[in-house]
Amino acid sequence: MRKLTLSTAETITTAALEKAAELNLKPMTVAVLDAGGHTILLKRQDGSSIMRPQIATGKAIGALAVGTGTRWLNANAESRPHFVNALNGVSGGAIVPVPGGVLIRNAENETLGAVGITGDSSDNDETCAVAGIEAAKLVPDCG
Repeated sequence: MRKLTLSTAETITTAALEKAAELNLKPMTVAVLDAGGHTILLKRQDGSSIMRPQIATGKAIGALAVGTGTRWLNANAESRPHFVNALNGVSGGAIVPVPGGVLIRNAENETLGAVGITGDSSDNDETCAVAGIEAAKLVPDCG
């Protein structure tokens, strides 16, 4: 299994922020976590609001918690709100169940970690996460 390194996390965050600039998005915050949920890298652009690090991390934790991207959690928040509320409760409120939390997989479909991005719309956040993961030659799982 390939391990997620600081160098790879830097590639992901740089490409994600480049995509945000290309799309002229609001200031972004990017969190890259390893498969165990430990922060490898967190970048917060100038002008990003104060809770963005917690939101980005919460999106990444949410993806790791359920084994797929947070688009799945968002759908379940609508169709099974009690489940998502319970999941957030057992996580100590750490999960942000909206798109923008994307699992990082290798070619063998092993989970290496997750990216959480926040700052613009959830769809735009997810687009930037995917761009970052693909730039690192890895496979995004949006859920």
